Amino acid sequence: MKYLPLFALTIGLIGGANAETLTRDNGAPVGDNQNSQTAGENGGNLLQDVHLIQKLQRFARERIPERVVHARGTGVHGEFVPIADISHLTRAAVFEPGSKTPVFVRFSTVIHSKGSPETLRDPRGFATKFYTEEGNWDLVGNNLPVFFIRDAIKFPDMVHSLKPSPVTNQQDPNRFFDFFSHVPESTHMLSWVYSDYGTPANLRQMDGWGVHAYKLVNDKGDVNYVKFHWKTRQGIKNLTAEEAAEIQSKDFSHATRDMYAAIEKGEYPQWDLYIKVLKPSQLNSFNYNPLDATKMWLDVKETKVGTMTLNRVPTNFFQETEQSAFAPANIVPGIEPSEDRLLQGRVFSYSDTQMYRLGANHQQLPINRPRVVVTNWNQDGAGNYGQQASTVNYQPSRIDVRNEDPKGLYSSKPLSGRTQQKAIEKKLPFAQAGAFYRSLSPEERQNLIENLAGDLGKVRDDNTKHIMLSYFYQADNDYGQRLTKAVGGDLVRVRKLVQ
Repeated sequence: MKYLPLFALTIGLIGGANAETLTRDNGAPVGDNQNSQTAGENGGNLLQDVHLIQKLQRFARERIPERVVHARGTGVHGEFVPIADISHLTRAAVFEPGSKTPVFVRFSTVIHSKGSPETLRDPRGFATKFYTEEGNWDLVGNNLPVFFIRDAIKFPDMVHSLKPSPVTNQQDPNRFFDFFSHVPESTHMLSWVYSDYGTPANLRQMDGWGVHAYKLVNDKGDVNYVKFHWKTRQGIKNLTAEEAAEIQSKDFSHATRDMYAAIEKGEYPQWDLYIKVLKPSQLNSFNYNPLDATKMWLDVKETKVGTMTLNRVPTNFFQETEQSAFAPANIVPGIEPSEDRLLQGRVFSYSDTQMYRLGANHQQLPINRPRVVVTNWNQDGAGNYGQQASTVNYQPSRIDVRNEDPKGLYSSKPLSGRTQQKAIEKKLPFAQAGAFYRSLSPEERQNLIENLAGDLGKVRDDNTKHIMLSYFYQADNDYGQRLTKAVGGDLVRVRKLVQ
């Protein structure tokens, strides 16, 4: 068969006998899509050319505001099936044995822009939307178990430091290490990011973590704290810096391509969902604060509660992956946010961000729409196509009665003390970073040292550099000594900073 260029094939299909009529957005047919209306041969264009105006308007609005973080993403549909009865912990219907819940997962890179290579060193977002029979539940996490900061008030500062400079538009280690030198609790997350875990080989072979502590509430109102962990059944695989560079030279979208190719071949990736559970009375029994997002619950056993299978690629990237909106505020009865200070800020911030990005009615979009009937009196606003069939749009009313459901109530928590603005008592910023370093193989440790030294060695301010070195030294002596040597630092000075 003779080779036919893509554009020629497309023209042939459009010009076929069964071609559909081209229309404007209102459904009216387009008379001429090649020539705009003008006032005579040499006159100006006419404002009445509705098709020209609409075509230009829509083209100029093809890009919605880019996500501030998690801009580059890959979406996949699937299903979640629970395997364990945890009704003693939660009344959430998504965990009822025998059920099957549709899900949509968006994998993403956190800091880098929408068009960036998927090989860049960056945490990967792992956001799962469960379309449950009680509404949508969004479990919005990452592929790494902890985070850089523990208080949401520092989130804009952290992101600003990691993003390109407002002056040079370049990402700069001098900026973000300047910030992190004031945030010792970042040592744990920095160790994860600069290890090979910071460059996962693909999306199928990495774990997902809820990062934060949440609350599970049962029918009796009993509360337990929980952490969620997605364990890949494909096995974890990461890239060295050299492997990442090799792939990047050939393919900017290797991870997306790998995911979609696997699904198209019927090799559906799976993750098992595990939980770690603490009673409220146990929260103060550790030498760290379990509600600190920079910490893992290392000494708490995990229990498998279900399996997720991803089996369908979106039919339209923009409508599904790009317009999908995730927020920790999307919870269901039986699952609540904990008092984690970073999570408390995200509960507001993520919903507010989606309202700015997609509009107040973004949850009416098909990809975000719950699979249950939505009944409330949030009305009007751009993009609202919900149905308002009642003259009543207020409550209480005797004309149109809408009842509350007690299972939608939050659990109660006794409070004492006074309002305050101060750091948590149990900080312990370095211990878990050291534990992570010692858990790595000799090769992985060497890669971590080289990766971290590559950026830390670019820091011009000697004080900032040595403060950071003192953090890694306090995490583990060998870690700090090797890193200090790698960047040409002064070990004596590092030890003095520790004293």
